[in-house]
Amino acid sequence: MSFFCSISGEPPQDPVVSSKSGHVYERRLILKYITENGTDPITGDKLEEADLVSVKANPKAAPPRPPSASSIPALLQTLQNEWDAAMLETFALRQQYNSLRQELSYALYAQDAAQRVVARLIKERDAAREALSSVAATMNVDVPASGGDVEMGDADQEAGGLPADALEQIVETHKKLSATRKKRKAPEGYATPEDVKSYAAKHTIPSLHSPSPAGITSLAVSSANPSQFLTGGNDKVVQLYDRDTDKVLASLKGHTKKVTHVALRERQGDATLILSASADKIAKAWAHDEASGEYIPKATIRTHKGELTGLVVHPTSTLMALSSADRTWSIHDLASFSQVYRSPEFDDPFTSLAVHPDGVLLGVGTPGGSIRVYDLRAPSQLAAELTPSNGMPFTVNTFSFSENGYHLAAPDSLSSVAVWDLRKMKISKSLPLGDSFKVNKVVYDYSANLLAVGGNEGLRVFANKSWEELARFEEGGEVSDVVFGAQSREIWGVTGREVRIWGAAA
Repeated sequence: MSFFCSISGEPPQDPVVSSKSGHVYERRLILKYITENGTDPITGDKLEEADLVSVKANPKAAPPRPPSASSIPALLQTLQNEWDAAMLETFALRQQYNSLRQELSYALYAQDAAQRVVARLIKERDAAREALSSVAATMNVDVPASGGDVEMGDADQEAGGLPADALEQIVETHKKLSATRKKRKAPEGYATPEDVKSYAAKHTIPSLHSPSPAGITSLAVSSANPSQFLTGGNDKVVQLYDRDTDKVLASLKGHTKKVTHVALRERQGDATLILSASADKIAKAWAHDEASGEYIPKATIRTHKGELTGLVVHPTSTLMALSSADRTWSIHDLASFSQVYRSPEFDDPFTSLAVHPDGVLLGVGTPGGSIRVYDLRAPSQLAAELTPSNGMPFTVNTFSFSENGYHLAAPDSLSSVAVWDLRKMKISKSLPLGDSFKVNKVVYDYSANLLAVGGNEGLRVFANKSWEELARFEEGGEVSDVVFGAQSREIWGVTGREVRIWGAAA
């Protein structure tokens, strides 16, 4: 009896069989596929190495002869098999073609029916307006001049703010957080600047996401379970990974272009939400299902006309903010995933987004080097604009509010970072990083004692106030995203397709 690998089609040298699907594979090929995708290549079901069963072949059995050494009847049989396979594939393609034609016909029919309904409603609306005009003329009553349709989004913007319930949540969160922040001290147990000086490369998680196109674009670390982290990649996939078990917990697909930002919403009493924003102009949400243990799709948000350049979960944990290259930013409710506010259009596209830790201020970066700050209590009006005085145009692709509530770190050129004092609206410190350094990510830690800067020459960590360079990590090459781990005892960074972790030696 002979069998063949379901991936290569060749007789396997080290055969294994899936206990879930029953398909036979070459061990090295299926292990590589599981590492990259975490699923069965034939059925698409979740598959792990533990699900593979080795097949003990007869060691004395001779391997099959190559076609060149086969007899003419064997060659004819091979050609017959290939012909049969081609015919079966043609038949399957013909069935798919007919199915697609039926789906297209149904879609065209539905579109035509919708257009007919819209046309009928417009006709009835015009008839009602004419009847109203006739009655008004008969009764000598003035008809309001505004007879057009109402755009709810425009009405909200002209009204100047968010809905009352969303605004109330923001104000209450602001009062609660700002009251404790006025005399805020660094939380106990967090890493100190002296601790960071001893940090070194601690762990590397390789080969995340597909190699084509390669690269991780964004990173988020779970606060509820610090061993789990979320990544988005150029391969359009959002992936949840567990460092302790070294397994992919979820591989979420649905975007058609690279994922630009990912975030986790972890709130006591609510299901964990995985959020992502993409260059395909949409944001997606997945929720953890307790029954199945899987993450299931919850919503697809299509409110912007340009690439999404920022995604932030608001401190209320009930709202989410998005920024876009279409020159607007928006606020969304995480319960209904509906848009509750959208800003007026600006002159330039927005390139980055951050929310103040108190939740009342929202900032967006621009291609001209400035950061526009809005007060969510009156979001239609610009509260402040932070523009470096050097006059050199550059794109603000990242910035971070400090947890002390008074400072904001952002690039003030392509190769330097400025620390803005929000009380005086001016730069209090500028950190030059070298002419060849290109800033990719700036982030404060929760203790407000540390500032990390990732760029094309690695990762650098500075101490707040003294601005001493505490550590420099260059072994991984370019760092595209940075996140502080639990109690800042670890620093996570993205280098290509790898996630690197720096920290103190065990």
